[in-house]
Amino acid sequence: MAQVSVTINGRTFRMACEDGEEPHLIGLADRLNATIDELRGAFGEIGDQRLTVMAAISTLDRLAEVERRVGALETQLAARESVRGEAAVAERLNATAETIERLADALSGTRREPVIADAEDE
Repeated sequence: MAQVSVTINGRTFRMACEDGEEPHLIGLADRLNATIDELRGAFGEIGDQRLTVMAAISTLDRLAEVERRVGALETQLAARESVRGEAAVAERLNATAETIERLADALSGTRREPVIADAEDE
């Protein structure tokens, strides 16, 4: 298990992560630190703990919005897939109907009434 040092709000934290995940963890810490800096710029020095809590809530708010959008997109995708599935079934039914009509036409065109010979004709 790898370990990295990240700086958030002027403090250094040593954190563990999976091997190879170090750049990702450092990037997340940098984003959190940037959010804290933005909040500090907007609200001034309101205390480290409050800034950290506000940054966490702000981040979760963004996450909730992304989750809402993903859910809406999944719903749209499912609806489109359903329509595509229905369209595919309709196409197959139309193709089958056309095949049946061709067969019916072929059968009616070659069907002959049976010829019954009279005994007198022979």
